[in-house]
Amino acid sequence: MTKRRVVLKREEPLPPPPPPAQPDSANSSNSGRVHVRYGECQRNHAANVGGYAVDGCREFMAVNEAEEGTEASLTCAACGCHRNFHRRVVETEEGAASYSDCE
Repeated sequence: MTKRRVVLKREEPLPPPPPPAQPDSANSSNSGRVHVRYGECQRNHAANVGGYAVDGCREFMAVNEAEEGTEASLTCAACGCHRNFHRRVVETEEGAASYSDCE
């Protein structure tokens, strides 16, 4: 039987990261108000059989009695999917819309 040597190295913990820089409100180019809404559902209901089928839900609607910030408020009342399956639409105060596909 041979002896094995094990060497343990201790590393000092890393210092905390610096706080994020605060942009000047006077120099900020995104000074308009931003409104986020969720569009059509993009959940693939046939992924387990190798196909592609969406349910046709056109817009995310939160459950009426759910409070903001609860799990129920993240579920669509129309299709039952989580809010992350719906396409995110970011609208600025000027009326221009930018589309963000998270998938």
